Amino acid sequence: MTPEEVLQKWKPHVQRGVGLKRATKLVEVANKSVGIEVGIQFAKRELDCLLDQYELYKKQLAQLDEELEGVVESIPGAKQMTNIPGLSHTTIALFFAEVGDLTKYNHPQQLVNLAGLSLREHSSGKYKGQTRITKRGRRRLRKALYLAIRPLVAHNPVFKALHHYYTNRPDRPLKKQQSLLPCVVNYYVCYLPLVRNSVSLMD
Repeated sequence: MTPEEVLQKWKPHVQRGVGLKRATKLVEVANKSVGIEVGIQFAKRELDCLLDQYELYKKQLAQLDEELEGVVESIPGAKQMTNIPGLSHTTIALFFAEVGDLTKYNHPQQLVNLAGLSLREHSSGKYKGQTRITKRGRRRLRKALYLAIRPLVAHNPVFKALHHYYTNRPDRPLKKQQSLLPCVVNYYVCYLPLVRNSVSLMD
C-alpha cells in the first residue's frame, strides 16, 4: 500500500493530524517491521468476528435499554425521578432494585441507614477520630446514589447550588467528594415525601 492510499483510508475517519508525510513514515516503518506475517488471513477473520460481536452486543444493549425504560416508567415513584435532569433510567432502575417500594418508608433516615450512610465518629479512649459513614448497609445502593448524585451536582441547578454551598461555606467547608454525602441525604429528604404524595421534584 502506498502512502497516498494510506492517506485516502485515513481521511474519512481522521480529520486532523494526518498528512502525506505521516503516511509515508508509517509505510516506511511497516516495510521494516519484524511483525508476524503468517496467519494474516485468519487474524483478519478473527478481527471481523470480534467486530460482528461488538455490533451485536451494541444492538442488544440498545434493546435492553429500551425495555428497561419501559419497566422504570411502571415503577411507583420512578416518574418523579425521571423528571429530574441528569438521571438515567439505568441509575433509577439500580436504585429501585435496592430500595423496593418507597411508600413503605416513613422517614428519609430509614433510607440513609439502608445505604449505610449514617455518620459515626471513630474514636478510642482519649483519641478523637474522624467522622465517617458506617457503610453498614447496601453497597450497591450506595453506588446507585453516588451515580445519581454526580450528574445531579453537575447538571441540576438545585443540587449544583447545594454542592457549591457545602464546598464554599465559611464554617468548615467540605471537599468536593465529601460534599456528595450531604447532597445524597438532602436528596432523600426532598424525594421521599414527594413520592408519598405523588408530586414531582420539578413542580
